[in-house]
Amino acid sequence: MERNTLYTEKDCSTTGLGCGIQGKVVVIGQDSPDMQLYFCLCGNGAGANPSGSAVFLVSLRTGEFALKTRSEVIGILKPEILLDSAKLQLSQIRPVGALDLKNHEPKYSGYSFLPDGCYASGVWLCTEQEALDYVEMQKPYQHRIMLCDRDDFCVLEMENGRLLHPSGEEMEALQNPQNGGLTMT
Repeated sequence: MERNTLYTEKDCSTTGLGCGIQGKVVVIGQDSPDMQLYFCLCGNGAGANPSGSAVFLVSLRTGEFALKTRSEVIGILKPEILLDSAKLQLSQIRPVGALDLKNHEPKYSGYSFLPDGCYASGVWLCTEQEALDYVEMQKPYQHRIMLCDRDDFCVLEMENGRLLHPSGEEMEALQNPQNGGLTMT
């Protein structure tokens, strides 16, 4: 079901220039509700108390890139009101700073699932850091997130922000610098 009313400040968890919007779903002032939701990638207007006004975004309706000004941003959308269609589009966005797939081989694929099990195709991720960044950017918005290695084995799974696999102890051991740091293979 699509929304037929405009998003306003009431639909935002945070508004104003004091909040950083990079890596968040934002509401843009528009005259059509289906063109208001974007994921903020970066820009000199994306930080808290920004030094500039440019923000680089991805439409959660079309998947197209857009350049807007910070003054067009109403605020950060409350995660619980993000529509399923927008969640599926969001699941297709690679993290900021992800390596170019033309020159790097992916090690992982990231998937995000709706509560009914629906999901879009996986997103290629080239490094462990990209994989973890994908999880962090999806976590506030998605019901379930899964990372798989190149052999399609699950290496990480979360549901409603709770880690299911690997266990907390296994994850801590993976992140321990004495064990060589993070490896998800």
